[in-house]
Formats: sequence, C-alpha cells, structure tokens
Amino acid sequence: MGFKVLEILVTPNPNAKKFILDAAVSSQPLSFFSAAAAKDHAVASKLFAIPGVTNLLLLGDFVTVSKEAEARWETIAGQVVKILKSS
Repeated sequence: MGFKVLEILVTPNPNAKKFILDAAVSSQPLSFFSAAAAKDHAVASKLFAIPGVTNLLLLGDFVTVSKEAEARWETIAGQVVKILKSS
C-alpha cells in the first residue's frame, strides 16, 4: 500500500519536520521516544532505523520526525519518504 508524502513542513523546532501523507497512518496519537518502544510498530521501527532519528509522532495523516541536532535533514528526509512510500 504505502503512503505518498504530499508535503514536508517545518516546525518551530529545527530538529523536527512534519510529513503530511495522503492517508491516515494512525487514528490515535502514537509517540515513540526510542527504537525499543517502536519495535512492535512496522512503520515506526523502520523510521528509527534511520541514523539520527530520535523520536516520532504519528497521528491522522501525518508523521512528525525528530532528529539529533548533528543529523542533516538532507539525508534523513529522503529516507523517511522512501520508507513511508514502501510501508
């Protein structure tokens, strides 16, 4: 099935971006603050495999991805889109 990313929005936090999707990823808020916490969620566990990802929020038609300050969005954003498309 997969998700198409319609838009990537900046947030007040420079280390977080909001990925707007073409379909609902979750009907209720799901927050993950570690890979261990996300191990039972297919999409979240794949996103945590991206180096630099620190936490996730999934709700409705968006995913907010937070990263380490040193990590680069140029690297992470493309991987997020690829994972969401194949999920």
